[in-house]
Amino acid sequence: MADIDRESDESLMVRVQRGDHQAFAILVRRNTQKFFACAYRVCGDVYEAEDIVQDAFLKLWNRPEVWSEGKGAKFTTWFYRVVTNLAIDRKRKKRPTANNDVLDFVPDTTPRADQMMIETQEQKMLEQAIQHLPDRQKAALSLCFYEGLSNKEAAEIMGVGVKALESLLMRAKTALKEELTKQGLLSNPEGRKRHA
Repeated sequence: MADIDRESDESLMVRVQRGDHQAFAILVRRNTQKFFACAYRVCGDVYEAEDIVQDAFLKLWNRPEVWSEGKGAKFTTWFYRVVTNLAIDRKRKKRPTANNDVLDFVPDTTPRADQMMIETQEQKMLEQAIQHLPDRQKAALSLCFYEGLSNKEAAEIMGVGVKALESLLMRAKTALKEELTKQGLLSNPEGRKRHA
């Protein structure tokens, strides 16, 4: 077991393609948390993010041949794309209707591991502001700032050029700055910080 634990994700994927359950279990255990964080940043819902990651891994187990070692893509780069696309697709399918109650949009307050990251009120307000961004801007922010990927890697995952990714990031930052200024977390144009 110790030897297989040290194998790269790519080596594990080759084993998974041969039906190796142990390799798949290691791959899931090793990567679930980072892919969950990515899905959560895009969809903003704990349970939905868990479902997205579970579905992505299930699809991978059922069709491991969709990842190709020969294409040179790192497993994590490729799987970030899978998870990001699933999260965006699910979010688009669940667009709210005009009849929804405002309470339907209040985030779940059940203490969970992902909420431990959101320790302060300002962080919570930032997270809420991020959830109001368009899906592709959220995905770009998540991949570059929260997952720590380079612009080139994030662009590859999202299927856009680096310049297009940089444009998404710039628009996201501008929208966040405007929203956080409105909420009093950033200085207003006169240079004074407002307090709510």
